Amino acid sequence: MDLRIFTEPQQGASYLDLLRVAQATETLGYDAFFRSDHYLVMGDGDGLPGPTDAWTTLAGLARETSTIRLGTLVTSATFRHPGVLAIQVAQVDEMSGGRVELGLGAGWFGAEHAAYGIPFPDKRFGLLTEQLEVITGLWGTPVGERYDYSGSHYTLTDSPALPKPVQQRSVLPGAAGVPVIVGGNGPRRTPALAARYATEYNTSFPEIADIPERFSRVRAACEAVGRPADELVYSAALVMCVGSDEAELARRAAAIGREPGELREHGVAGTVSEVVDRIGALAAMGVERLYLQVLDLSDLDHLDLVAREVRPRLG
Repeated sequence: MDLRIFTEPQQGASYLDLLRVAQATETLGYDAFFRSDHYLVMGDGDGLPGPTDAWTTLAGLARETSTIRLGTLVTSATFRHPGVLAIQVAQVDEMSGGRVELGLGAGWFGAEHAAYGIPFPDKRFGLLTEQLEVITGLWGTPVGERYDYSGSHYTLTDSPALPKPVQQRSVLPGAAGVPVIVGGNGPRRTPALAARYATEYNTSFPEIADIPERFSRVRAACEAVGRPADELVYSAALVMCVGSDEAELARRAAAIGREPGELREHGVAGTVSEVVDRIGALAAMGVERLYLQVLDLSDLDHLDLVAREVRPRLG
């Protein structure tokens, strides 16, 4: 089971806050550091010092880490033109020495678009589909050849399709360029996109019991297009709240404004032995990679506890 740290900086974090967490993630031996791509705080709180841009952040972290993988869960298709995003991600991939992954989604948080003047069309799935087509098309075009695309939302003419990601020649089977993560909970269109474009399918904050069915839909979509379903990595993102005892668990739950019982039901939460059992159950459901959502970025001891006490006990 790959364990990855997943952060929500829009809730209030500076670049230095994220750097501390990313470097702790690397030092403690986690597989990756990921962040959300949002521009507005959600729920209570002032979000100070204000939002950080996902790909600007990852560019900095690419130069200040050396082994962990870096990525977004997920970049919104409404935030960037696919041609620009393909260049940005390829550049950060080079800056990291080939450690970047791109999670891409349709976008859903209308308030952040209004707050920063970003168009938020009612129908966004077509944008996402064309962005996946364009980005993978640009990365997959051989050097020296040109790329053209004409869709309902984007038109590219005589593009040199440069730069290429460092991972161009070593990417997982079935994709060109950096690994692409497609996530979502839709029953039909999302599995179809994952089967066509993704190296990984992610389900974020699902009901635990729903996970096998969501994976099954993606596997069926792969079979429908003649792609081996096992080419994809199947992952889940869940909130993390672990304590060495009940008192520590309660303290960590209070720090993020949640109740221990609710966290135990919906996340990777509880005492060390409970969390080991939960991760084992997720693995039995087909989860191969787990994104642990860390909401208190000041509590690096939390990451240490899981690395020291939980990870060694996983099968």
